[in-house]
Amino acid sequence: MIDVHCHLSQPDYQGDIDQVIEKCKQQLKAVITCCAHPNDFDLTLQLVEKYRGFIFATASIHPIYIKEIDEKQKNGFFDLLKKNRNDVSGIGETGLDFNIEEEKFREKQKELFVEFIELSKDLSLPVIIHARGAFKEAIEILENHNVKNVLMHFFSAKDLLEKVTRNDWYISVNTALLRSKKITKIVRDMPLEKILTETDSPWLGLEGRNDPTAIKVVVEKIAEIKKMNFDDVDKITTQNATKLFNLP
Repeated sequence: MIDVHCHLSQPDYQGDIDQVIEKCKQQLKAVITCCAHPNDFDLTLQLVEKYRGFIFATASIHPIYIKEIDEKQKNGFFDLLKKNRNDVSGIGETGLDFNIEEEKFREKQKELFVEFIELSKDLSLPVIIHARGAFKEAIEILENHNVKNVLMHFFSAKDLLEKVTRNDWYISVNTALLRSKKITKIVRDMPLEKILTETDSPWLGLEGRNDPTAIKVVVEKIAEIKKMNFDDVDKITTQNATKLFNLP
């Protein structure tokens, strides 16, 4: 099992991060932590170095932070990502978050999204998409820029599934699958060869704080929906993650 999207640099793990990772090592093959803000990049790199071969990282600027990131900070972060290319396995989560209603900031999100898309191409890395309230717009931008290696994180737009499959992109599903009829239908209709597992932890916990070991219940639910056994789902989703992120 591989958790392809969690946030180990969040303050929720500040007191016991090493214990959490040791617990994960007992159950999982790998964990990919997402750095969503430049301030979290140093800690993310420390985790990758300390747990090399088990903890991997993706990084970008989450679109929700568009109001607080200035040009200098953005450019400095891009330089850091290029400098640390060998310790970064993907660009993201990047995309659009239309919880921000001001049109000028939505346009700035789009501009930053395109910049991260171009960076992913320059570094030959997959791009991980966040698209709250904006899957249609995000997919349009991806198609316009002919992006190939895409993971639609926390994908919930059932009406757009055909576009995702036509583009040969991946989706990732988390514990929301246990509560959402819409995501259940997406998993039912999406080829297993294009599904990855995530937790988005520390959020989305079934009881309290979430962590990457919750991948097990996600795989169990996928197996139930697909009418397959757990081991086969585990094997295929792990292969999918290994392929997309070029893991050893």
